[in-house]
Amino acid sequence: MPTTVPSVVLVHGGFTDTSSWIGVVAELQRHRIPVLAAATPLRGLAYDAAYLSAFLDRIDGPVVLVGHAYGGAVITAAGAAARILGLVYVSSYLPEAGESYTDLQDRFAPAPAVASLQRSPCPRADEGPGAELTIRADAYPEVFAADVAADLAQVLAAIQRPIAESTLTDTAPVAAWRSKPTWALITGADRAMPPEIQRFTAHRAGASVQEAETASHAITLSQPGLVADVIIRAVHALRPE
Repeated sequence: MPTTVPSVVLVHGGFTDTSSWIGVVAELQRHRIPVLAAATPLRGLAYDAAYLSAFLDRIDGPVVLVGHAYGGAVITAAGAAARILGLVYVSSYLPEAGESYTDLQDRFAPAPAVASLQRSPCPRADEGPGAELTIRADAYPEVFAADVAADLAQVLAAIQRPIAESTLTDTAPVAAWRSKPTWALITGADRAMPPEIQRFTAHRAGASVQEAETASHAITLSQPGLVADVIIRAVHALRPE
């Protein structure tokens, strides 16, 4: 077990960026926990996992990975290295090896956000033809950030980061949660990532689960203290006091 505090690396999901972690970062820094947020390209699971692995190479010592939404798939794909002590999933899904988000979605009712997605042509990371997805600006506050102040939700809609359509069907090469201690914070009022998928995959993985019954998908902004508490609990569990 490490004798120093591990670094926390935060991995955002689709339709947002590193600014979504601002309150969580402030809380972790207040507790003197080293933290960095990775700017995920959102160009496909293999590409994004490779980016995260390269990002981790800049950090000395052990790491706890935290993934929000699609970021959970990224940490699942990139989190098997020995220096990764544990995984924390926030409003996320925990894919099995060989499993995609579409595979999971086919087992449950689609999220309300699906009807609000807009598809636009966009080159893939490998320079082939592809498409990317955004959430309609008028629907974003309701389906992504229902418990965030209305004026802030409108700003978030305007600055959202598109995500490659291929991320829906990309399959995880490995399931890092099979070999790592795992925590999951489930957002019970989530209209972008179905709570049923969150619960199913978290319990399947044997994660330590906490549920925020009234939280939206934007919990990192609406309840950063709660998100930070889960991360801090994981950090403390992974190092001796």
